[in-house]
Amino acid sequence: MSSATLTTTAGILLITVVTIAFGGLALLRHLIGRKAGYLENPVRRGLWTAGHAHAGVLVFALVALPYIDHADAGDGTRTLIRLLFVSAPILMPLGFFLSVVRPQDTKPNKLIWLTVAGGASLAAGSLLLGVNLL
Repeated sequence: MSSATLTTTAGILLITVVTIAFGGLALLRHLIGRKAGYLENPVRRGLWTAGHAHAGVLVFALVALPYIDHADAGDGTRTLIRLLFVSAPILMPLGFFLSVVRPQDTKPNKLIWLTVAGGASLAAGSLLLGVNLL
């Protein structure tokens, strides 16, 4: 694995684990404290659950990192692939959480589009990496 992949990309992805843990604690606080706006709000509950589930894209990104250095691609393309893989596990959960921040939100706001951007980033990174590995 190159130094760029090992230190920068993996480092950024691993630091995001702290945000996942913080979000998990916040979610647990809502459940244990039976905070208003969470248990009785199925939209918020569903989107926050999806936010935590999509943080699992982080594992996929970490697994893909070693393959980037084996891809038949230039440095610029490899950097783009790394950026796409780092963006996905950040943008997807962020979109789910920030789209229903207020307890009274019963439908997602426009920040839900961050999930689409994250999904597109993951798809583009996977496609670019796959093509350059062949």
